[in-house]
Amino acid sequence: MDARLTLEDGRTFACRSFTGPGEASGEVVFNTSMSGYQEVLTDPSYSGQMVTMTYPLMGNYGVNPEDVESSRIQVAAFLVKEYQPFPSNFRSTQSLADYLKGQGVLGVEGLDTRALTRHIRNGGAMRAIISTNDLDPESLKRRANAVPSMVGMDLAREVTTPKPYRWVGGKPEILPDDVKLDHGIWRERGRRPSVVALDFGLKYNIARCLTQAGFEVLVVPAATDASTIMTLAPDGLFLSNGPGDPEPVVYGIETTRELLGRLPIFGICLGNQILGLALGGRTYKLKFGHRGANQPVKNLDTGRVEITSQNHGFAVDMESLGKDTVDVTHINLNDNTVEGIRHRRLPAFAVQYHPEASPGPHDAVYLFDQFRSMMKTH
Repeated sequence: MDARLTLEDGRTFACRSFTGPGEASGEVVFNTSMSGYQEVLTDPSYSGQMVTMTYPLMGNYGVNPEDVESSRIQVAAFLVKEYQPFPSNFRSTQSLADYLKGQGVLGVEGLDTRALTRHIRNGGAMRAIISTNDLDPESLKRRANAVPSMVGMDLAREVTTPKPYRWVGGKPEILPDDVKLDHGIWRERGRRPSVVALDFGLKYNIARCLTQAGFEVLVVPAATDASTIMTLAPDGLFLSNGPGDPEPVVYGIETTRELLGRLPIFGICLGNQILGLALGGRTYKLKFGHRGANQPVKNLDTGRVEITSQNHGFAVDMESLGKDTVDVTHINLNDNTVEGIRHRRLPAFAVQYHPEASPGPHDAVYLFDQFRSMMKTH
């Protein structure tokens, strides 16, 4: 079925739907991972975005219920060069097309993904619309320019959990409404160190990595305030990844600022930006963002280079950080942007990339153990 993708600047790409009729809009971005499309599809950080995969073949190993990073598909649409309709993998339970159709998400193939990626690299990530119903480029351009901008949008509220849940046995366990969480009653008697995770769009593998590092994990809605968190009596606070612009997430920034020095804090991705803003810094939108599983990051403490998984369109402004209070600990070797920060006196640090991967390398998984060591010290 024929389809058209039109960007806000008028550039149009012909393609065809492999999921039937439909229409979608959002910001078009690209991801350079060669595999892991199911994890990409279900990553809440992609909320509001149409994802282009630069690797040409997608769908060849199907999908399965274990490799999800949230409870549903999060992307607005999935754009590929070539779709493989006959998956071959012993773990596969259905095809990629059936998976997308089952959740009403448009998937297209036959797209010149190389040309689209080059266009985004030159012009930056853009708003766009894709349709099988409206194939008129002028109409699509007008409609693309009416798509809301990611700048100034608080998308964390849209993807956060509505209720607190514990991570037990490798899956979320929603707590009954009548369970009182105050004063650490939610914790097990084994008295492992406990973490409250502010959910701005938490990936499941982050919860897995926290539990593998020896923590009990309670995930709470993004707007949970500082006094409520202190009532929960955790040993540490985790700031999760998430979609969109960090500056409108004022509630998360204020909560983090209030808890600085009261709890050890570790943040990932959007959590890094929220910590930076809580420390008095600024953030800005990158031209086309970092999305893929092969981003080189230099650890300034050790001099070692880590190959990392990333998915973000905003970054912390290095010059806005108070150099007497905040150290930059990691930088991106492609563009020298901030990839990690740490407070000099208070127990708080964060990284812009994804040490939990899924998909991607595990070079930085040590950071979860570093969080636990920081808890013991403080």
